[in-house]
This record gives sequence, C-alpha cells and structure tokens, in this order.
Amino acid sequence: MSHSANQHGVTPHSSVKSYMIGFILSVILTGIPFWMVMDGGASHGTILSVVLVCAVVQVLVHLGFFLHLDTKSEGGWNMVAIVFAAIIILIVVVGSLWIMWNLNYNMMMSH
Repeated sequence: MSHSANQHGVTPHSSVKSYMIGFILSVILTGIPFWMVMDGGASHGTILSVVLVCAVVQVLVHLGFFLHLDTKSEGGWNMVAIVFAAIIILIVVVGSLWIMWNLNYNMMMSH
C-alpha cells in the first residue's frame, strides 16, 4: 500500500523541482561570496556587502524552498514568528555592536 500525501487530503509541500531550484540557488549564493573572498580583488567593503546580501537572500531561499514557510502557511502565524525572531536578533546584534563600540571609544580615550 502506497502512503502518498494526497491520500488523506493533504497536499504535498513541494516537489523535486522546487528542492533542486533551492539547492542550486544555495550553491550559487554560497559560491559567489566564497569566490570573492578567495580572489581578494575587491575592496573589503564590497566583499562585506556582497557576503551580507547573499547571506540574507540565502536565508530567504532556505525558508521558502526547504522549510516551506510563507505568508499562507499556518494562517500567517509562521511569518509572524519569523518577523518577531528577526526583530529580536536585530536588537541583540545592533545592541552588542553599540556596546562594543562604546566600550572601545571610552577605553581608548586618554584622560
């Protein structure tokens, strides 16, 4: 007896084509920053910005293609949870950078 997802009225989340698209995008989004860092031809600011953009896009690719999270799943509550987690992470990262910059500035001042 075959256990298909459609047997109980549940539609499958994704197809092999969707997984392959996600995989190929992930490989490309990993390869571009790796190549730029190993080549070293661009400025540090350019490399940093490309790495950050590729990282954010790769997170979105993983959420969409592999975790199947979108605005429609679970009545939109998954997206609310992701936005909340992103805000908390942003607060922690920006707060930590601000504290480290302040400590560096105050410790390096000559009195």
